[in-house]
Amino acid sequence: MVRREPVMQAAQNDNHDPDMGLATKTRPKTKKPAMYKVIMLNDDYTPMEFVVLVLQEFFRKTQEEATNIMLHVHQRGVGVCGVYTYEVAETKATQVMELARKNQHPLQLQLEKE
Repeated sequence: MVRREPVMQAAQNDNHDPDMGLATKTRPKTKKPAMYKVIMLNDDYTPMEFVVLVLQEFFRKTQEEATNIMLHVHQRGVGVCGVYTYEVAETKATQVMELARKNQHPLQLQLEKE
């Protein structure tokens, strides 16, 4: 015959202190990073084909999306290329403007906090 020891629960234990409990770690709430729009400014000198190429290569837009953004920039003076964290937005804008300078285009981009 197997002998079983009685199980004592915390509520039945006279030595139990109700103010004592398990130590738990509280997780700090993580804050979402601020997002920034990369805004392209229109100029009269940068070829439309170059703008479409930049939108496809750096901002991963399809041919149709890139063309629509390019036309929007051309007609309204500004357009949003994409929305990213600050570091990503700054890197993309810098890379695009460096390529534009190498190709002797005055293309300008700005960052705007969302």
